[in-house]
Amino acid sequence: MRITIPTALTLFRILLLPVMVIVFYAPFRGANVAAAIIFVAAAITDWLDGFIARRWNMGSAFGEFLDPVADKLMVGVTLFLLVQENPTPLMAVTSAIIVGREISISALREWMAEIGQRGHVRVAALGKVKTTLQVVAIAVLLYQHDLEGLRLFHAGETLLVAAAVLTIWSAIVYVRAAWPVLREQR
Repeated sequence: MRITIPTALTLFRILLLPVMVIVFYAPFRGANVAAAIIFVAAAITDWLDGFIARRWNMGSAFGEFLDPVADKLMVGVTLFLLVQENPTPLMAVTSAIIVGREISISALREWMAEIGQRGHVRVAALGKVKTTLQVVAIAVLLYQHDLEGLRLFHAGETLLVAAAVLTIWSAIVYVRAAWPVLREQR
């Protein structure tokens, strides 16, 4: 198996995860800012690996498998860190919705692919918007500083709630697309 540039970027994104966790807990001033920067760098590699794979036809089966895994690891682990740091019901429920949807829809996609119906549950534009909103919300929540009177943490919470709403909406879209196959009796 040859590692393409997009796959190398995805692997790099996965390697950034433990670095971000260590930095998040590091006892130095600005650790939260550094963790936010690492998270944003990972998000940029996510965009970049897809762009390169499409632009220069460098896609691979391994890369197609690994990319969503890397995405879900970064979002899931970072949400767990944020809930641990800010254990409010809002943060916990919102994060549980996002992580629960990711697990459920991944299982749905896997099952649909197994029965030859993968085309029913392809990634939609709504999923891309949801992911972008999640990334922005998480980066703002990691940053944790106010900016010229703007209470960024509260803005991040609001964005995360909006991302959770889009998460539910996109899950409904996927389930509706798969419903004709799901309701079949075997």
